[in-house]
Amino acid sequence: MFELSLLCPEDRVDVLSDALDALDALSVSVEDADAQTPAEQALFGEPGMPPPKDGWQRSRMVALFAQETQAQEALQLLSAQDFFEGCRILGVQLLADQDWVRLTQSQFAPVEITPDFWIVPTWHEPPAQAKQIIRLDPGLAFGTGTHPTTRMCLRWIAQHGVQGQRVLDYGCGSGILAIGAAKYGASSIDAVDIDEAAVTSTELNAEANHVRLLAGLPDKAKGQYQTVLANILATPLKVLAPLLCSYVASGGSLVLAGILERQADELKAAYAPWIQLEVADSEDGWILMTAQSVAALA
Repeated sequence: MFELSLLCPEDRVDVLSDALDALDALSVSVEDADAQTPAEQALFGEPGMPPPKDGWQRSRMVALFAQETQAQEALQLLSAQDFFEGCRILGVQLLADQDWVRLTQSQFAPVEITPDFWIVPTWHEPPAQAKQIIRLDPGLAFGTGTHPTTRMCLRWIAQHGVQGQRVLDYGCGSGILAIGAAKYGASSIDAVDIDEAAVTSTELNAEANHVRLLAGLPDKAKGQYQTVLANILATPLKVLAPLLCSYVASGGSLVLAGILERQADELKAAYAPWIQLEVADSEDGWILMTAQSVAALA
């Protein structure tokens, strides 16, 4: 594998990407040429910040080719084009062979939820102190235990207990919260999502963890539950307020995540007609909000 590196201004990235694709590049990546320097530019916006730019002022483009002759031919052809003015060839070099599967796996280590509850990829041995584990590998569906919102929900499950309960995981993603509820003794679990790929992922992950649950589209949620979990985002959570509250049984718990600290008051107001939300946990700017059903508080 050979790597062709280019330096180009922001307005040439698209045309160069198209040209490299046409020249049979196996892949093309773009990064900030000034990364790790005082000139580095933030490209992706944060909540409450101005919209992100379309590109960096100076970009480093890296194209991979199967053969050195292909990379050298691409170099010569690009250099002769009018649109290459203002760009610069950084070089062609042999890319050392790597075990890409092993390299990818090394980036995902076991994740601690509590000292004795861990999320463990299938290629790792569980930590010695782990008494409860969920086996989960990175996949297409959201929820691998690495995000604070997922960890806070799982921590709530571990610390509050759902033994013998009927549980709903609304917006299940990978099914990790539903699986966590099963590991902690829930007797009946419905896991629903609008994404059919998430439903399939949940079913496969449940099977891999030897737990039983019912996964499906949102219309599979029926009746009321002692615990309702929803790790989505603040905007859909506000829209879903009446629906989610209708699923909470008398004396039951509602557990919401995907909420930024600054959004707490918005969520409290949205749910106020049905239930009284409070902040139960926080991590890295995200919060977990929980409540018991109004009937239980009356």
